[in-house]
Amino acid sequence: MKAILRGKGYYVDTAANGKQAIEKTNDDFYNVALIDVRLPDMEGTELLTKIKDTTPRMRKIIITGYPSLQNAVEALNNEANAYVMKPLDIKKTLKAIREQLSKQAAERRFSQNKIAEFIETRVKEIDPQKSARASR
Repeated sequence: MKAILRGKGYYVDTAANGKQAIEKTNDDFYNVALIDVRLPDMEGTELLTKIKDTTPRMRKIIITGYPSLQNAVEALNNEANAYVMKPLDIKKTLKAIREQLSKQAAERRFSQNKIAEFIETRVKEIDPQKSARASR
């Protein structure tokens, strides 16, 4: 998977276990995390809750070779953004990654627009005379 993603131009970093993933997300920003349901030191759904606060805008894709309604619901309740089953279909996995990056970009644009609107409103509130002159 690492070689395929790098071949598609993605920067790829890996973690050997959940603890290492938490440490890495504390230190750096990642756009997308591919998280296996079964990790050596914890369940992937547990990792979801532990990294939620470190990188809230990171998109998280759960990958599992043990699909069940229970772990799908648990993953979504713990804010997974997508759920992919093994064996991996590379085309579907790449599509899921592209979709999550697109959604992340849309969220970023929405946030930037909201911040700009807030600043414009605050400027008008702070200097109402200037705002009145500008509207004439």
